[in-house]
Amino acid sequence: MSNEVLRAHGGSPGPTQAHPVPKPDTNAKPPSDAHPTREEQRRSDWTIIKRLMTNVWPKNDWKTRGTVLLGFVLLVSAKLLNVQVPQLFKSIIDSLNVDITASSTVWLIAGTLIVGYGTARIGATLSGELLNAVFANIGQRAVRKVARETFEHLLSLDLKFHLSRQTGGLTRAIDRGTKGISFLIQAILFRIAPTALEISLVCGILTYKFGWDFAAITAGALVLYTWFTVRTTAWRTNFRREANKADNRAASTAVDSLINFEAVKHFNNEKFEVAQYDKHLSAYEKAQVKITTSLAYLNSGQNVIFSSALTLAMFIAAQGVVNGTMTVGDVVMVNQLIFQLSLPLNFLGTIYREMRQNLLDMEVLYKLVEDHPAPKDIPGAKPLQLKGGSIRFENVAFGYHPDRPIFKNLSFTVPAGKKVAVVGPSGCGKSTIFRLLFRFYNPSSGRIFIDDQDITHVTLDSLRKAIGVVPQDTPLFHSDIMHNVRYGRLSASDEEVMEAIRKAKVDKTIEKLPMGYKTQVGERGAPRVLDG
Repeated sequence: MSNEVLRAHGGSPGPTQAHPVPKPDTNAKPPSDAHPTREEQRRSDWTIIKRLMTNVWPKNDWKTRGTVLLGFVLLVSAKLLNVQVPQLFKSIIDSLNVDITASSTVWLIAGTLIVGYGTARIGATLSGELLNAVFANIGQRAVRKVARETFEHLLSLDLKFHLSRQTGGLTRAIDRGTKGISFLIQAILFRIAPTALEISLVCGILTYKFGWDFAAITAGALVLYTWFTVRTTAWRTNFRREANKADNRAASTAVDSLINFEAVKHFNNEKFEVAQYDKHLSAYEKAQVKITTSLAYLNSGQNVIFSSALTLAMFIAAQGVVNGTMTVGDVVMVNQLIFQLSLPLNFLGTIYREMRQNLLDMEVLYKLVEDHPAPKDIPGAKPLQLKGGSIRFENVAFGYHPDRPIFKNLSFTVPAGKKVAVVGPSGCGKSTIFRLLFRFYNPSSGRIFIDDQDITHVTLDSLRKAIGVVPQDTPLFHSDIMHNVRYGRLSASDEEVMEAIRKAKVDKTIEKLPMGYKTQVGERGAPRVLDG
């Protein structure tokens, strides 16, 4: 049995109802476990994309906007130079169609065209690489901003969320989500848009130079290629979602077992924990196999569609040479223009697959904000004004579950300057009193006062700063002893920290440690052995 001591600046505690405090179900599935409909998924994706775009075109930030505009200039330049390469190559081929015994030099016949060909290729490549360099800081800034906001939101969530969440799965999901931010922004701005521009330029050149049939073949193949890619990737998305869930559950099982390793050792349950971990790994393995095999199907289909279109175009071009309406250079140009689309198209398929995966990963980040709003102060809330520290519970009712109330009409007063012990068996609600006082939870009815101020009408920050607590299980950070003692008030000086250590009568013990007050401690308070 453990007792909590309520310190305030007496009276006796009022009666409590002895009801067990329900433990959070850490194995419960999230409410959104069912697969969303296609329309719901589309709305979710667009919401994420719109939020990301605020990092690309922020209000009143003309430096960032200027960087984006410069990126678009480089993008257009790269694509314009790219479509010039096949045309220059065609001219080189035609100019070299001379008698093999001719006395003219290569420089006189095609030297300028060859230099232009090389310059166009170099220019297209440099423009693309400059684009990546210019845009790098925007993508990384977006990663930092979303990661910071997510972490800040997690720390602001109420106790109910943190008691029910699984650390391993949550941190793995956040890690996956933040890693995809930069890729998503780059893919939308500098991959999808330029690919569409290049396709338009190629179709326009083919129509202008050789007629509508080449452009129709190219456009038809691209439409079929895109349709096949989107439909197949949408089908494969379910496999990715299954893999993510299995990955989260495996990580949660591993972290839970490692945190509670003493319990695992005490009850000799290592094999059970390994079996639980392997069960989730098996589910992840099956999902990954489906992802890989379906990827082979996707790549094969894409290649068949593109190669068929290229073959048909080459057949028509060859017929044009036979008929005398096209030159050998024209055949080369058609081949180069269409084949040149294979790289962005293949990349477009990869981009779409990666975008779907990253959007799924980022969905977790945004659902944390949407499904778990942080507690907020009421409008007009004022800072708590301490006048001694009296505490009063007035007809408070509360339960973690509506069918299992902890308190019914609980009333008691702790006068300023007195000490009151709240005693009782485990589950009777001792810790719940502190959670209500800290506003980790709000009572279903009744009110709580500190110095006659309703705690729901004061700011959370001022309320929690005014209350000190010595928890039953002392949490420690992976840092030195000085930092852990100072954590109660980060602004405390070294002298104030040393005074607190002396008052707690642990100074002699700390001084016996090899590194004294700089000793690094772990989560459970054990001194850490540092290499070197």
